Amino acid sequence: MKIIMLGAPGAGKGTQAKMIAEKYGIPHVSTGDIFRANIKNGTALGKEAKQYMDQGLLVPDELTVKILLDRVAQEDCAGGYVLDGFPRTIPQAQVLDEALGKQNESIDYAVDVDVPDENIVKRMSGRRACLKCGATYHVEHIPPKQEGICDSCGSDLVLRDDDKPETVQNRLKVYHEQTQPLIEYYTQKGILRTVDGTMDMEEVFRAIVAILG
Repeated sequence: MKIIMLGAPGAGKGTQAKMIAEKYGIPHVSTGDIFRANIKNGTALGKEAKQYMDQGLLVPDELTVKILLDRVAQEDCAGGYVLDGFPRTIPQAQVLDEALGKQNESIDYAVDVDVPDENIVKRMSGRRACLKCGATYHVEHIPPKQEGICDSCGSDLVLRDDDKPETVQNRLKVYHEQTQPLIEYYTQKGILRTVDGTMDMEEVFRAIVAILG
């Protein structure tokens, strides 16, 4: 079973991807993780990707797909995988489909975790992080015992720049321009399934399991 997770930043698709991977015994394949692993291990593909990243450039789609295919060709992906963070654009989706097609393979489901923008801004601006030990909280859903103080190590909690409302709005704008068209792309292919991401995390997961069977 080959699954792509779609959804705006902060929709919770990464969390759901991990839960799916655990339930079905398939790898959670995050493009960010693959890049870091290839660069750390000094692979030929990693070195090539690093040249672009060191210049602040985006890694070209063809190279990203090469690195991705290299990962999903590994033995643990034989029974399928959950893709998280890729594809982000229609050209990336087309390159991926073409590459999988050459191996007589295709994506089975594209699962869209749908959350309205205003919910995402509220959800992300409520996050608080401890920069010392890495613990994360939410002012409403997972508040610390003492406001502004980390339960684990007693350090101050901060609102990360990434989670500030203006940053989130910018990330959502990029998502709507570049990634949202994938919803139509996968709808036309007949593999898109949408779940209501405003529900409780466990309810969202149950809805996804009902789709995947």
